[in-house]
Amino acid sequence: MMDQLIADFSNHLEEALDVGKQADFSNTDQSFVNVLICGLGGSGIGGTIISQLVADKCHVPVIVNKDYHIPAFVNEDTLVICCSYSGNTEETLSMYEAAANKGATVSIITSGGKFAEIAEQEDLNIIQIRGGFPPRAAFGLSFPQLFFTLSAYGLIDDSFISEIEKSIVTLNEREDQIQESANSIANKLNGKLPIIYSESSLEGVAVRFRQQINENSKMLCWHHAIPEMNHNELVGWRTENENLAVVYLRSEDDFYRNAARINQNKEVIKNYTSTIIEMNAKGESALERVLYLVHLGDWVSEFIAQLKGIDSVEVDVITGLKNMLGKLD
Repeated sequence: MMDQLIADFSNHLEEALDVGKQADFSNTDQSFVNVLICGLGGSGIGGTIISQLVADKCHVPVIVNKDYHIPAFVNEDTLVICCSYSGNTEETLSMYEAAANKGATVSIITSGGKFAEIAEQEDLNIIQIRGGFPPRAAFGLSFPQLFFTLSAYGLIDDSFISEIEKSIVTLNEREDQIQESANSIANKLNGKLPIIYSESSLEGVAVRFRQQINENSKMLCWHHAIPEMNHNELVGWRTENENLAVVYLRSEDDFYRNAARINQNKEVIKNYTSTIIEMNAKGESALERVLYLVHLGDWVSEFIAQLKGIDSVEVDVITGLKNMLGKLD
């Protein structure tokens, strides 16, 4: 099932564009001093990624929150975007209640559940997408809606539409190549502990890749971003360990000094592990390159699961945790 959902990524992006273009927003003429995107897991990673993509376009700060509580700065001048694919994420519902109590403007992205009910009851702007998937597999459906929401409130322009359209073409043209590359990377990572490094501008993509390895491949891994990694973790490379595998996410957007850092990092790290892999982004824009890396990483996580002979969809331990929380007062 997961392999088909990943294969449908470009179709999901196309569907998302159709849904977003038809979204009916009202009362969008308010000015905001900040934006808070609330969401966790597969529903929240889009906020992490978009906050980096719009950092040089949006003239107000876009902050991502993954907790029960919201920052003290939230007030009537804040746009709060609540992202919950199921519509029932308890942490995001808690953040919504706190934001509403502080008079913030709230917009919702969901497939249904309690959030759809709240949007109807409170007359909130909402983009409702198709449900029925694991949240992490609905990234292509949900992520573009963040752009549509920010654009509807006048915080960014609509150039993202053409960039996503170009991404769809690129992904479709390169699908066989992407899967071939992902399969090769999966074979190198299988049985090892992956360590994902990226330039800071791609940290959201690194987090997405880590999450997919956690959930789809049922493996631990960690990530770090450059240049911060060079101020601490690089010193930790002192012991040879062939069970470690390093993956660098690369893009032509990498700042030249960070690109030089990455090359020097590899010279250091090759003394301690022989498995060093580069995943190179493709595309004409930063958004296209991000979507390419997300798709490539998703396939890597699925191919590792296939090599291990495990069900990439199953997340019983998370379901058990949610069931336990549901019994608390």
